[in-house]
Amino acid sequence: MAVTGNEDTQHKRPEGIDDATVEAVGAVSEALEWVERARGALYDFHQLMGRADLTLGDACDKLRDAGHGAQADRLEKEVVGRNVIYGRWTFQIVEDFDDNYWSVFRDHERRVRDELQDGKRHIFEAEMKEDRRTKGNTGHEYRP
Repeated sequence: MAVTGNEDTQHKRPEGIDDATVEAVGAVSEALEWVERARGALYDFHQLMGRADLTLGDACDKLRDAGHGAQADRLEKEVVGRNVIYGRWTFQIVEDFDDNYWSVFRDHERRVRDELQDGKRHIFEAEMKEDRRTKGNTGHEYRP
């Protein structure tokens, strides 16, 4: 279902590309979108753990100020600054993920689009929008 009328050439299906190819490339892009969400969750984890470690350090100071030095010392020695995974803080996990999975997948997704859709993104979604919108109604414009 190629886009017609008031076309957005950035998302127009290249000549000769069949529906199955557009759907398959769209599925590869969707998989990358899920990886992007996972990456965001990983960055959330990174920041949450960093904040937790800093908060625990502050809590140790409060324990010590309240006369509980033994508990503060134990927590500082055993937990504050501890690796979350053997040998790694969260920034190292994020960097490893970015370098060895996320960036590799992004490059492959781009390569698939380049090879099969002239590098164009979201053709599947653009055609879905064209099919589902009510032409002429406010809020259903094809383009801004």
